[in-house]
Amino acid sequence: MPRLFTHTWIQGLGMLFLLACLAPAPVMAQDAVTDQELRDTVAGLTNSDFSAKQTVIEQLMRMPHRRSAAILTAMLNGDLHYRKDDEHVVIAQAGEADYRLTDPVTGEDLGSTEKSGIRKITVNNQLRGVLRNAIGQLNLSSDDPADRLAAVRETIKDMSPSSIELLRAALAREKDSRVLEQMQNALALVDMGNPDKAVRLGALERLGGSLEPEVRNRLAALIEQDGNGAFIEADPDIRQAATVALARIDNRVKIFGLIETVFFGISLGSVLLLAAIGLAITFGVMGVINMAHGELMMIGAYTTYVVQLMMPAHIDLSLFVAVPLAFIVAGLFGIAIERGVIRFLYGRPLETLLATFGISLVLQQLVRSIFSPLNRSVATPSWMSGSLEINSVLSLTYNRLYIVLFSLLVFAALLLILKKSTLGLQVRAVAQNRAMARAMGVRSGWVDALTFGLGSGIAGVAGVALSQLTNVGPNLGQAYIIDSFMVVVFGGVGNLWGTLVGALSLGVLNKFLEPWAGAVLAKIVVLVAIILFIQKRPRGLFPQKGRAAED
Repeated sequence: MPRLFTHTWIQGLGMLFLLACLAPAPVMAQDAVTDQELRDTVAGLTNSDFSAKQTVIEQLMRMPHRRSAAILTAMLNGDLHYRKDDEHVVIAQAGEADYRLTDPVTGEDLGSTEKSGIRKITVNNQLRGVLRNAIGQLNLSSDDPADRLAAVRETIKDMSPSSIELLRAALAREKDSRVLEQMQNALALVDMGNPDKAVRLGALERLGGSLEPEVRNRLAALIEQDGNGAFIEADPDIRQAATVALARIDNRVKIFGLIETVFFGISLGSVLLLAAIGLAITFGVMGVINMAHGELMMIGAYTTYVVQLMMPAHIDLSLFVAVPLAFIVAGLFGIAIERGVIRFLYGRPLETLLATFGISLVLQQLVRSIFSPLNRSVATPSWMSGSLEINSVLSLTYNRLYIVLFSLLVFAALLLILKKSTLGLQVRAVAQNRAMARAMGVRSGWVDALTFGLGSGIAGVAGVALSQLTNVGPNLGQAYIIDSFMVVVFGGVGNLWGTLVGALSLGVLNKFLEPWAGAVLAKIVVLVAIILFIQKRPRGLFPQKGRAAED
């Protein structure tokens, strides 16, 4: 959980450290141009002559100021305007009723104005090309490695003589390994047009390790045939080298595709773990087949929705409020269900199943009456948005990464409660031998209520996680109840470690089957496999030992 709080500022702290270590000189250079000098230069963009604008853009390219790239980017995106009354250049962002103005040099908020009070600084297609080249060159000198990496990738798409020379100059001072690799790949693409065959073969050898789409497209073009069946590249050695390079790239893509599939399988398994871990307690420890378990997850998801309605200005903090609140709300519902219905049905599993199925229908209708049958969308906090880019073909989304970590934390917390707390000791005693536990003074009814409440609370927490992956609706829990039972039975009834292994195994297996079998058929195949497995090992992967197993 601490990493959830610190995700944003840790990235910022790391960036500041990188700047302090690697880039003191550029920071000093950026101060060589004053704000007033930059403002005087930018004022020339109000000229209606496109040639004059291009001259100003070229001047901005040579001005070492931290805001030069931002000004040109705003111009390219159509956000650069000037006020009609004083011709002051501003960045204007369209709002609901007016335009919000920002000073392009200082970034200062200049208030708002109506559309009639400003005029856009127009560009044509030729200027757009000049702007893209200028922004790329400025970003190559940026202190941020991410900006430099993006600039190199943009440069690869349009390799002009000036950008090639800029890349060669930037290569000598580059320290970041990822940016350095992309620069070398970009220059290798240039060398592919060299008349020297040895240089071309060396470039192809270098490009065999690149995962950039532009590189792959250029290599594929070398082994293509024209309409008459002749190869576009006449030299067979070059074609062979390009084929080998493409094969190396394809192998790397397959490896990273396999890693991505495993990641998605683990993320699905984490969701199944959160959904099944509460059921492992109620079903495994108490012997109760709780068909309303999915609706308790639904209650947790709707709790998240209500929390965000109550604190719309603090979405980034909403999950930290929703997690404990969902645990409490779903736990109280679980205790009410156990005290009101289930405690009268212990020892009668079929009647428990029917009763909890009826409760699930009641809870679904209750939600429909309060929130309507329509699905509700829950906002994703900014620290869970986006993805961690490993390379051009592999990105891991932050929301799934955090859910994987969160599910493991919940698992560890529950394991700690059951192994180290008084409640956990009593739960294990009741599970092993209810009559003996009563004889030793354990209040089994109280333990049953708290155990059912604990499992229900964890189901509510699972609903919080699910709200970040899918829409919240009355039927949310129904999509996971069958999978949850499969995980519990497959892993071994009442065994938390079995639940962990079972959830992750089924999640990964599902993701490997989906590409060729489809989502529905993959679930069917998994279900059949589990049935066959249970025929061989009726007690699951990790069967209980002792009296509980005999019972």
